[in-house]
Amino acid sequence: MNIALIAHDDKKDDLVRFVTAYLDIFKDHTLFATGTTGKRIMEATQLSVQRFQSGPLGGDQEIGALIAKKEMDMVIFFRDPLTAQPHEPDVTALVRLCDVYSIPLATNMGTAEVLIRGMKYGLMEWLEGNPGENNES
Repeated sequence: MNIALIAHDDKKDDLVRFVTAYLDIFKDHTLFATGTTGKRIMEATQLSVQRFQSGPLGGDQEIGALIAKKEMDMVIFFRDPLTAQPHEPDVTALVRLCDVYSIPLATNMGTAEVLIRGMKYGLMEWLEGNPGENNES
C-alpha cells in the first residue's frame, strides 16, 4: 500500500512515535511524507520515505495529486486542531480529496491505530484495485 504520513509541527513527535511503534507494519509498505515529517521519520526509523515539499510549500497538494491520480491508498495526517495553519485551504482540499476518492484518512492517533491494525489483519483488501473507482464526481 502507498501510505502518506503528514503531521503539523506540534504533532510531529507523536507521528514519529506512532510509526516507530508500528515499524513492523510500515516497513512492508511504500511511504510518502511532507518535508520535515518525512525526514524525522527516516532518521528515527531508517525507513525509506519519499519526501515532498513541506505542507505550507505545497506538500499537501503533492499528496493530493497522488490521491486524485488514484496512487495513494491511505493518509495518516496528525493535525493540530488548536493552532491556526497558514495553509488551511490546502489541508481542507486534501481532506476533501480523501472523501471524494474514499481514501482512508486518520487525523489523530486513535483513528490511525484502528487503520493500521485493520491493515495488519487484512481488513483493507477492499482498497486493492482502483481506489475511488466508483466516485466519479
